[in-house]
Amino acid sequence: MFNRFLLILVFVPLAIILIALAVANRDPVAFTLDPFNPGNPVLTMTLPLFIFLFLALAIGMIVGSLATWVKQGRYRKLARQRRVEAENLRQAVSRAPVAPQGPVLPKPTN
Repeated sequence: MFNRFLLILVFVPLAIILIALAVANRDPVAFTLDPFNPGNPVLTMTLPLFIFLFLALAIGMIVGSLATWVKQGRYRKLARQRRVEAENLRQAVSRAPVAPQGPVLPKPTN
């Protein structure tokens, strides 16, 4: 239910905005990687502006995802350590002799 709500509330308006940006920015623009010689044809790409916008969005999502993954590495390491510890404890419990339940009383003699 929450996923559907999130889809309708966030992603649908975002998709509409991105489609509107793509339609409005179809003119080709030059993107150059050489700040000292902007007219260098080897380091210049001419593509529609919306492609550069989508590439920037995709690169930002990838960089953000990688930064989050790296930052959460210590929690993944801790989870692995605790999983190994829990498995070792399970094996130790399964190998341990079973102790009798309750007090052991002597057998009655008649």
